[in-house]
Amino acid sequence: MATAKKAAKKPAAKKSAAKKPAAKKPAAKKPAAKKAAPKKAAAPKKKPAAKKPAAKRKPNAAFMKPLTPSAMLAMVVGNSPLPRTEVTKKIWDYIKKNKLQDAVNRRLINADEKLRAVFGGKSKVSMFEMTKLVSNHLK
Repeated sequence: MATAKKAAKKPAAKKSAAKKPAAKKPAAKKPAAKKAAPKKAAAPKKKPAAKKPAAKRKPNAAFMKPLTPSAMLAMVVGNSPLPRTEVTKKIWDYIKKNKLQDAVNRRLINADEKLRAVFGGKSKVSMFEMTKLVSNHLK
């Protein structure tokens, strides 16, 4: 029992001991501010790297290679050989001109008769699926 009481008193004693030194310590005086050491020869400041004029990105040669559209795709984009990028632009122009983009979900394209032939008979196609289906019609 005596040891239990001593053990119980010890933490309390530690707490009060911890508080007392903090309260008893006089405020430490700050030493006088040291004079700044003489500066060494300053290193020349680095100028920010001169920005190069934004070089135009070179398009990937595979995208720029003219491809011949199939007869079904030619009804939409024309029958002259075109790069993939131009084929996609022309299809989007056709979709917007004929208002074939779905009003609620703008990612869907409602195919008309010409596009349904290109899309393999599907009446609704997502814009991401469209490029895959169109690539089947390019040679």
